[in-house]
Amino acid sequence: MNTVAFIFARGGSKGLVGKNIRPLGGKPLIAWSIEQALAVKRIGRVIVSTDSEEIATVSREYGAEVPFIRPAELAQDDSPEWLAWRHALNYLLDADGVLPEVMVSVPATAPLRLPLDIENCLNEFEKGGADIVITVTDAHRSPYFNMVKTNADGTVGLVIPPQSLIARRQDAPTVFDMATVAYVARPEFVMTHNGTFEGRVRAVHIPAERSIDIDTLLDFQIAECLLSVGEQRP
Repeated sequence: MNTVAFIFARGGSKGLVGKNIRPLGGKPLIAWSIEQALAVKRIGRVIVSTDSEEIATVSREYGAEVPFIRPAELAQDDSPEWLAWRHALNYLLDADGVLPEVMVSVPATAPLRLPLDIENCLNEFEKGGADIVITVTDAHRSPYFNMVKTNADGTVGLVIPPQSLIARRQDAPTVFDMATVAYVARPEFVMTHNGTFEGRVRAVHIPAERSIDIDTLLDFQIAECLLSVGEQRP
């Protein structure tokens, strides 16, 4: 299959300024995702979509293509990344006259994944029957047991009140946290729909130690600690 991987990396992160090129384990954060995508033989091209010339330069140094600069209106804090996905696919459609058969998104903020995790997502997608494959990890909280919301009267209650008494977490339905390790999607689905759960979704489970999503300085420090003790290895 003609498979293209994209890494979507804005230059204007506010949670952790400059995070996409901040050094982690001796190389820029984005370099981890580039190298992991390049290590997957089924991926034919690795393209970085960014609005930042600095990120573009670093990305090229580590072997990714940066054939376009993302428009500023698709790189704001409130810009849906789905539209950046669509923009990148439109670029390929205009440049090549055809969409790839498979698109993979490899977020720069999940550097502790392994190439194997991307391979497993591709394997799940190639089984058929899915418009998109996401990654999940074990949930830290359950909306049925220990996640609460504020009610109109100022009290709090469970996000999803159970139909019968749940005395133990183990009795609640199994839930997962969505991870940002990788996404595999049909390009046609991305072009004609507006979000992940408008389609048929399947999931690949990723261990928590490989699922960290860096958004804050604390996240970054946790990733540094995990790297220092080698916990990202299977």
